Amino acid sequence: MEALAVRLSGLDAYVDGAMRVITFYDTLMRRRVDLPALARASAGLAECVAAICLHGTGRAIRFAPDGRPESAPPRPASTTVPITLDDEEIGTVWLERSGPPNPLDEVLLERLALAAAAAAERYGPARTTMADPALVELAISPDSDEAARARALRLLGFAAGLPVHVVAVRTRLPLDRIGALICPARPVKAAPLADVGVLLATTVDRTRFPAGVHAGIGTADSPHRSWQQARTALRFTTPRRPVLHHTDLGAVALLAEVPQDAVRDNADVVAIARLATHPEDLETLDAYCATGSLRRAADLLHRHHSSVSRRLTQISDTLDIDLTDPSGLTRATFALTAWRLLDN
Repeated sequence: MEALAVRLSGLDAYVDGAMRVITFYDTLMRRRVDLPALARASAGLAECVAAICLHGTGRAIRFAPDGRPESAPPRPASTTVPITLDDEEIGTVWLERSGPPNPLDEVLLERLALAAAAAAERYGPARTTMADPALVELAISPDSDEAARARALRLLGFAAGLPVHVVAVRTRLPLDRIGALICPARPVKAAPLADVGVLLATTVDRTRFPAGVHAGIGTADSPHRSWQQARTALRFTTPRRPVLHHTDLGAVALLAEVPQDAVRDNADVVAIARLATHPEDLETLDAYCATGSLRRAADLLHRHHSSVSRRLTQISDTLDIDLTDPSGLTRATFALTAWRLLDN
């Protein structure tokens, strides 16, 4: 009984302290304080350095217990809690306590994280990557007037005059994860539209797309033109070239404007469609068209060049195209590309 009484008395003290912490942050939230004020108040309450960092800015806001900004190098965090908004992690809060964590540190940080999420949303724009699809569609639609487009971009968090690339993606991965990878330190927004994901970003690092993602990237001259370019580039992506910028296509982009019936009835495209029933032949032709070299195609396919040569001879007979002739190689490449557009 004495041991139980001791545990209950300790529990009462913890609950009383936790309620005081909750009341403390409720008051701060009612006063609509900003992030620096939250960090300063938290440092005073915790009696150690308190910090807030939003992923969208990458800058840590750190305050010492005396209320002054902390300029000393950060110590290892004694306790951390993620900041979440709309089920997306947008940042982190932590304490830099020199000794062991205080029993109330976790409660303090959980309430600080809630308050920081509210402040980020209020004084934002909110730093979430996922955005309202209707707002994104308004920004990229060719039917939107410039005033409506500018307002949509502003609400999405893009400053006036800021260049915005539009990226069209096909993927099973979360769009916010891809957005954070390709544009880690600048504004980026994402939304699903029908069967295509849309990313709006001020910069795009094409080397950071994860495996399995197909992406078409538009230029940054105008969001609605960038969207059209991104969709076109996406149609030309392949497992060998999963990420394409519209400028990579050059004149080949004109193939996307050829009427589908004309493409479907073309004799070379019909021959490629027949070849596609034999995946190894199609893979060999793709490698040869991509490299323009028998030996490089063999290296790409991890096969001996003599076996690739024999297969290419058979493919030439099937297509009735001389693949050893530069014009024949160009013809086969265009036919393969046009067939893929139909396949997409």
